[in-house]
Amino acid sequence: MPLVSPLFDLSGRRILVTGASRGIGLALARGFAAHDAKVVLVARSDLAAAVQELTADGHSAHGIAADLSEAVGREGLWRQLEARGLLPDVLVNNAGIIRRAEFADLSFNDWQTVIDTNLTAVFDLSQRFARERIASGRPGKIINILSVLSHQGGIRVASYTAAKSGLLGLTRAMANDLAPHGIMVNGIVPGYIATENTRPLREDPERNAAILARIPAGRWGLPEDLQGAAVFLAARASDYMSGAEVTVDGGWMVR
Repeated sequence: MPLVSPLFDLSGRRILVTGASRGIGLALARGFAAHDAKVVLVARSDLAAAVQELTADGHSAHGIAADLSEAVGREGLWRQLEARGLLPDVLVNNAGIIRRAEFADLSFNDWQTVIDTNLTAVFDLSQRFARERIASGRPGKIINILSVLSHQGGIRVASYTAAKSGLLGLTRAMANDLAPHGIMVNGIVPGYIATENTRPLREDPERNAAILARIPAGRWGLPEDLQGAAVFLAARASDYMSGAEVTVDGGWMVR
């Protein structure tokens, strides 16, 4: 195994990644594991294949199924973490869903489900994490996966935009309150990444062309493109950063 700079060495750190069964979450888990972190994968769907992949490569990985859109799911997750000795040193809030509809047609149920999953769950898990770290007197890190729609309105995604805009504000507020306790809170702003959430856009010829026309890099991002930023924010290299955004978008935001 190649030597890793101490600034980016994650050995001994336990990192929890939500929404980790596929896409960005699984890619982040792979990146952390490659830098010797102990990863805990959380998702509603089956995590057996992801855990088997990581452990087969010699990494430490555990999977816990939980529906983070519901309070009972978040409570159950935290109880499992405590019972199994898997409380994290780094919390990565990645889980997110999209419901696409014209604003006038968006159902209240879809609105609430997106807000509960993409924003309320982050508040709840981050608060549980912060309380545990403060009580134990140990530092920690929280990494929130934001979006370019934390800054823009988007099209037919009112609930997602509201949640991601709120998450940016929450990231900043948590950074202010938690840095005195040694808990650093930062965000990653992905651009348009090729995942299941963006499949409808990529399969729409007009929307796909319009999106690619604005990306200076000329391509959709891959989940793996976010690994470097995530490892950086989880590692010693970013120990004096809090309330920051690391944008990984192929240049979308500056076009």
